[in-house]
Amino acid sequence: MPEDSPLIQSLRTAVAAAPADVPLRLHLAELLLNEGQSEAAVAEAAVALQHAPGDAQARQLMTRAMGLPQQPAPAAPETPAAPEAPSASQPAPAQRPAPPAQRPGFDWEAAEEQIGDVVPPRFVEAEAPVRADGGDDPGDAEAWDVERPGGLRLADVGGMHEVKDRLEAAFLAPLRNPELQKLYGKSLRGGLLLYGPPGCGKTFIARAVAGELGASFLSVSVSDVLDMWTGNSERNMHEIFQTARRQAPCVVFLDELDALGAKRSRTLHGGMRNTVNQLLTELDGIDAGANDGVFVLAATNVPWDVDNALRRPGRLDRTLLVLPPDAPAREAILRYHLRDRPIENVDLGKLAKATDGLSGADLAHVCEAAAERALLDSARSGTVRMIGMKDLLGAAKEVVPSTEPWFAAARNVAMFANEGGMYDDLIAYLKKRRKL
Repeated sequence: MPEDSPLIQSLRTAVAAAPADVPLRLHLAELLLNEGQSEAAVAEAAVALQHAPGDAQARQLMTRAMGLPQQPAPAAPETPAAPEAPSASQPAPAQRPAPPAQRPGFDWEAAEEQIGDVVPPRFVEAEAPVRADGGDDPGDAEAWDVERPGGLRLADVGGMHEVKDRLEAAFLAPLRNPELQKLYGKSLRGGLLLYGPPGCGKTFIARAVAGELGASFLSVSVSDVLDMWTGNSERNMHEIFQTARRQAPCVVFLDELDALGAKRSRTLHGGMRNTVNQLLTELDGIDAGANDGVFVLAATNVPWDVDNALRRPGRLDRTLLVLPPDAPAREAILRYHLRDRPIENVDLGKLAKATDGLSGADLAHVCEAAAERALLDSARSGTVRMIGMKDLLGAAKEVVPSTEPWFAAARNVAMFANEGGMYDDLIAYLKKRRKL
């Protein structure tokens, strides 16, 4: 775009100070057109027409700037020196031309459509926030992102049949059968704590549970709650649960619970202790039935660092160990990460056996590393080739299971701090894998 002359710059400043001054804006548009800046001239002429739709000079300037054929201007009638009566020898006075608006010619509606995306509207109307309950009070708009029920179900979680059975028995069956729940007096209070090594799908399972229940999903992390100002963290925690109650049925997923609900005996900062106290209050519900329809799921890699009061009956009183994926789950994960990549002759069963002990995140890395091998080979040889089993098996051999450090720490906890049998499932797995 050519640099504006000092005169055009001055006129731009004057127009910005007086946007409704149509003659000034048209003068600027005329100078821009003379400088060859047709698009800028069109924009200025269009704004002038917004202020003065019937201005003939603005329309003529718009026509010139858009390169359209101009209509002949009507001839101005001559003013006689003195009115004279018509005579037979004098011709009849010429008929006055029709007003421009009534003459056929330039299609202004078509022109407005052509420049609609060039000239922005002068005024933009803000959309009023809509309340979750159907109201329109801006002060009640939700501050937290609540995901609506999606198509994800537990059937979409590959393998992990033991985890699904435990979820069904301890959590889902009473919720799906309210009549049986009422008959047997089964309380729906309390929540579920998912624990295990990182990268094994705890968050994915929580979303699948929400989909299974047809409930909204509200994911909460440390950054959503903690605040540097005193009292704000407790308020954030309260507002999160209030949002979930308004959106019921809703699954509240507390990610990294060891950070949100760390043991208060080890916490030196008073603000963190107050945050844990607020979380306990919200889990209990201030009023009877306040948490009806609010299902709390939490996940942590280090359950031994979670405050014991959070695992009291009526709170997060059920625990579920989420281990590295089994063979069917590994096959499903590998299929998912290879679905859009160019592969040939890949034996997923053989590859699943070769990746025993890897987490879901490790399996995604295997697919990424195999793709890099094929890409670099294609770049060096100049011939594009597919990803094969050789690439995938080679990448699998180079990946060290990221779960090993977790099992090293969990082994000591399971052996010496298994109060109440909380880690019995972990001990059974470690013995099965000969890690204990």
